[in-house]
Amino acid sequence: MTNHCQWWKQLLLSMGAAVAFYTTIPLPYIYAFDFQGVARLAPMIGLMIGGILALFDFLMHYLGMPVLTRSALVVCGWIAITGGLHLDGAMDTADGLAVGDPKRRLEVMADSATGAFGAMAAIALVLLKTTALTELDRNRWLILMAAAGWGRWGQILAIACYPYLKPTGKGAFHKQAIRSYKDCLPMLLLLVGLSCLQIFLDRNQIFFAITMALTGSAIAAITGAWFNHKLGGHTGDTYGAVVEWTEALFLCVLTALGN
Repeated sequence: MTNHCQWWKQLLLSMGAAVAFYTTIPLPYIYAFDFQGVARLAPMIGLMIGGILALFDFLMHYLGMPVLTRSALVVCGWIAITGGLHLDGAMDTADGLAVGDPKRRLEVMADSATGAFGAMAAIALVLLKTTALTELDRNRWLILMAAAGWGRWGQILAIACYPYLKPTGKGAFHKQAIRSYKDCLPMLLLLVGLSCLQIFLDRNQIFFAITMALTGSAIAAITGAWFNHKLGGHTGDTYGAVVEWTEALFLCVLTALGN
C-alpha cells in the first residue's frame, strides 16, 4: 500500500513538474519539482493543453462567436498557455536554417534576437493553424487534443532518435532522460488510444480515426527527421520547431479529409 501511494505521489509530482516546465499555468512548490524527466510526459501535457483549448473553443461557440474569430483566439490561447516556448524555438530554428554556412547555424540559433526568417516562420505557423482550424468544423475538441499531443510526441521521438548538438543547453537534460525509441512507446499508445476513442463515440468515424493516428505519427516522425537532416542533430530550439510544425501540418492535412 505504501509503495502504491508513493508511486501516485511521484506521478503527481512529475506531472506538476511537466506542467510547470511546458506551460504558464501557475503551480505552488515549483522549486521542489524535479524537471529531469519532464520530456517523457510532454504528450500528456499536450493532451491537457488541447483539452483546455477545446473547452475555450466550446464556450466561444456557445456564445455565438464566428468560427474564424474563434479559431484565431484559440491559436492565441495556444501561444499564451505555452508561453511561446515552442514557437520561440521554431523562430530561432528558421533563422539558423536561413544561414548559408552550416557551421554558423547553431551560433545564429543561440542569438536571442529574432531575424526576418524567424518572424516569417512565426507568421506562417499562426496563419496555417488559424486557417486550418477555420476549415475544421467537426470534432474540433479531438483534433485540438491530437494536434498538441502528436506535436509533443514528435519532440520525444526526436530526443530519442537523434544526437543533441550542444554539450549544454535547455534541451540537454531531455536527452539524458530519453535514450531509446522504447521510451516513446507509452505515449504512442496513449495517442493511438485517443483516436480509438473517436471510434467508440461514433463507429462511422473509423476511417477518420485511423487516418488521424497515422497522419499524426507520420508527420511527427518526418518533421524530426527533416530537422536532423538539415542540422545533423537537434537542439532545444529544434525540439520546439518539431512541436510547432507537427501541430500546424497535422491540422492542415486533416482539412483534406473532409472532416
